[in-house]
Amino acid sequence: MNLKKYFVRALHRLQKGPGYTYKELLVWYCDNTNTHGPKRIIKEGPKKKLIWFFLTLLFASLVFWQWGILINTYLSYNVTSSLSIGFKTMKFPAVTVCNANPFKYSEVKHLLKELDRLIEAALERILQPTPGNSSENMSPPLDLELWHQIPLVLIDEHDKDNPIILDIFESNAAGNETTAGNQTAAGNETAVGNQTAAGNEIAVGNETACSHQGSDNCTYRNFTSAAQAVTEWYILQSTSILSKVPLQERIRMGYQAEDMILACLYGAEPCNYKNFTQIYHPDHGNCYIFNWGMDEEALNSSNPGAEFGLKLILDISQQDYIPYLSSAAGARLMLHQQKSFPFLKDQGIYAMAGTETSIGVLVDELERMGYPYSDCTMNGSDVPVKNLYSQYNTSYSIQACLRSCFQNHMVEICGCGHYMFPLPEGVNYCNNEDNPGWAYCYSSLRSSIRHRQICIDSCKETCNDTQYKMTISMADWPSEASEDWIFHILSYERDMSTNVTLDRNGIIKLNIYFQEYNYRTISESAATTIVWLLSSLGGQFGFWMGGSVLCLIEFGEIIIDSLWITIINVIGWCKGLKQKRAQARYPDAPPTVSELVEAHTNLGFQHEDAGALPRDEALPPEPGTPPPNYDSLRVQPLDILGPDSDAE
Repeated sequence: MNLKKYFVRALHRLQKGPGYTYKELLVWYCDNTNTHGPKRIIKEGPKKKLIWFFLTLLFASLVFWQWGILINTYLSYNVTSSLSIGFKTMKFPAVTVCNANPFKYSEVKHLLKELDRLIEAALERILQPTPGNSSENMSPPLDLELWHQIPLVLIDEHDKDNPIILDIFESNAAGNETTAGNQTAAGNETAVGNQTAAGNEIAVGNETACSHQGSDNCTYRNFTSAAQAVTEWYILQSTSILSKVPLQERIRMGYQAEDMILACLYGAEPCNYKNFTQIYHPDHGNCYIFNWGMDEEALNSSNPGAEFGLKLILDISQQDYIPYLSSAAGARLMLHQQKSFPFLKDQGIYAMAGTETSIGVLVDELERMGYPYSDCTMNGSDVPVKNLYSQYNTSYSIQACLRSCFQNHMVEICGCGHYMFPLPEGVNYCNNEDNPGWAYCYSSLRSSIRHRQICIDSCKETCNDTQYKMTISMADWPSEASEDWIFHILSYERDMSTNVTLDRNGIIKLNIYFQEYNYRTISESAATTIVWLLSSLGGQFGFWMGGSVLCLIEFGEIIIDSLWITIINVIGWCKGLKQKRAQARYPDAPPTVSELVEAHTNLGFQHEDAGALPRDEALPPEPGTPPPNYDSLRVQPLDILGPDSDAE
């Protein structure tokens, strides 16, 4: 079948009314559409046609503008938060308790002996910055190897533009003073003033970390008080020392559960230190978790109120604290979800010695929507950072991700891991002997905004989270009237001794309970849905042009009809071009019918070949010869009317 005929017939079946030109199709659409406006364009007079054409174009533009705003709003994937309050039996939170001091001083004193002598001598120099003080004649002499690796210095700021760095243990300060601006060309320098006993304005700089000994490539951290500088410097130096101690030895040097947890009561059921799970925390040493849910089912709370919560009596043994490592005394505790790692440095609270601390708990459950509404994760499987805390079999959290990311950068850049974070497989902790420039590398990495932003961009919040809001109140405990018999009983229960071995400086009582027996759920829902989008699009279309979905179908129909007409026109144009090329190849006009008949008559019934006789000299046929086949010589008539001459 002719291709053009097929398309024409198909167009007839689709249209059933419109003509074959764009103008006729447009007139047909305007006359038959249900949209207001186009009908008036073809039915009104010339002036009103112009007015209605302008109004139709204006309102159509408004519709498309509003549609663009609505679609953009939908694709922004905004959310709305809703708060609901529920009432149900709730799981009691996991409770982690630690001592503010990570190790017993009696157990680690032999490891920190030289460091303690060094810091004591440095304090003498800071408090009496004059030549000939007692630290120069100390016996035995000081081991300054630790000092040279990460020195503690004074910064003289009499001349604000040219501060001078003074090493505390330099015997000839005048000959070794250095301009701070020259030493810290590659470092971070922030000069802060501090008045000393000698009346000189100096700054006590801490963590004077250099890439290698004797290098000018150093980083200075300055403090407004020598107390802050000494504490931070001591922590950094002790980190290097303790990182070389095996884990089991560090656990042994910490506070044991049977010594720290004196009494335990959950609701009406007694408990003891065996109901706690021990983990080692680099900041606080041995920590103990109640109701962690790792080995046993999590406990439920039957009712709100202090009598249905957890009651603990702890002994922090303050007299055995490391003097320069822990300046705060008390217990560090944190409430968190089951099977989650406790990050006490970020989310923990202190309980003060000699007090009874009551903690009322309110539960908030957060439910975030995932992609594309927010960049949260369900279990951390889609986070590109390897979770180093997975060795504890704990769930994913953004704190674990950020610390794992920092440790991975530390290993990649510095070649070793920081003592405060878990280690990747096959990597060792940093120390001054094996990694002399680790402190400079660590300080540079910690102050790097670029690396910090990389970790922030890589880590994601969890989609579902439970937060515990705490209301804390304290009172002195025990009272003066009851402390005698309470300390006697607790001392006897722990040490089987009739002598009092406990005092107010080491005893803490905790009450942890649900303040109300309901919970709040803060959930996110999509601010815009596909139903909202369709109804908004239809509302704008109906308001400005009085249209509906059927009007859109009509508009789609006119587009299809236009495409059919375009295809037919293209086919006709291609065929006309082909005929023009044929005429250019054969410029003479085709013969008429009469000319063909005359040529046929003159031709005769014999073939013209090279050996044939002329027509008038041809021999007569022999008797018995059949007459020639004239049908084989008949000329086929030419189609001079073209292929369209057939009746359609």
